[in-house]
Amino acid sequence: MHKIVTYFLIGLLLMLLVLIRAYENVLFYDPYLTFFKNDYLYIDSPRREIVKLVLNTTFRFVLNTLISLGILYLIFKDRSIIKFSALIYFVAYVLLLIPFLYFVVNPKQEDYYLFFNIRRFLIQPIILILLFPAFYYYKLNR
Repeated sequence: MHKIVTYFLIGLLLMLLVLIRAYENVLFYDPYLTFFKNDYLYIDSPRREIVKLVLNTTFRFVLNTLISLGILYLIFKDRSIIKFSALIYFVAYVLLLIPFLYFVVNPKQEDYYLFFNIRRFLIQPIILILLFPAFYYYKLNR
């Protein structure tokens, strides 16, 4: 693939991540979006539909994962990195969903900050931000 096409595709995928973030209120059901924008440490948890929230959070995680895997593939062009990244994303999803569900079902004010950060890993492409420098460093030393 020509470098200009690769850079264009990477830019397009990054723009998709930005658009997911920009239109999160329209695309996904998440009562915690406005909750965490306010002074959430001092107010009660919002009313929520748990199944709908989990499905929308999962959908957003899958979208971010697929786009992130596309970015990693275009940058490194290594299928083993993509396979390993997919495994990391799967394990992260399972390990993060368990406490996410606990905090959604049992909301306590003292747990809001931890819940906020766990939720952040599920709905934002933070894992991409962690994997990119790790794989870059790996490639440099290989």
